[in-house]
Amino acid sequence: MPVEVGQEAPDFSLYNTELKEISLKDLTSKSNVVLLFFPLAFTGVCTKELCSTRDDIANYEQLNATVVGISVDSAFTLAKFREEQQLPFDLLSDFNKEVSQKYDSLYEQFPKFGLKGVTKRSAFVINQQGIIKYAEILQDASKVPDFDKIIEALQTVNQ
Repeated sequence: MPVEVGQEAPDFSLYNTELKEISLKDLTSKSNVVLLFFPLAFTGVCTKELCSTRDDIANYEQLNATVVGISVDSAFTLAKFREEQQLPFDLLSDFNKEVSQKYDSLYEQFPKFGLKGVTKRSAFVINQQGIIKYAEILQDASKVPDFDKIIEALQTVNQ
C-alpha cells in the first residue's frame, strides 16, 4: 500500500551509527522530521544528496526539523560514511529492509549492478503529530529529491 500525504507515517525503530535505537515517535516528540531514504552509502548521487542536506542543515533546524537518512547499508558502513562526509544528522540502518518496504521505498531490482532490495531515493516530511506532509519517491536513482519542496512543506507545517 503506498504511503501518501495526509496519512499517518508508519512507525519504525532502527539503529543509528552509534548503535542506539531511534524510533519515529522519539523523533516526532521533539520536532518535525525529514526522512531521506537513499540507495547506498559512498555512491556519487547519495553523497551529493546528503552533503547538500548537510550544507543546508541550518535551514532545517530553523524550521524545527530533524533530518534522518535511511538506507539498507549496515550501521557500520553508515558510520564510516557519516564520519567521512561529516554529516550532522543520524543515518539509520534498515538492513532488514522492513522500514523501506513500509514507506514503499524499496527496489525489487535496483537499476544498476543487478542488486535486489536496495532503498529507493525518497523524501518524506512528517509533522509532530506523525502525519506525512510531503512524500516524494523517485524511480530514477540518479535524481535527487526536490529540496525546495521539502523546505516549502516544512514552512507550511510551521504556520
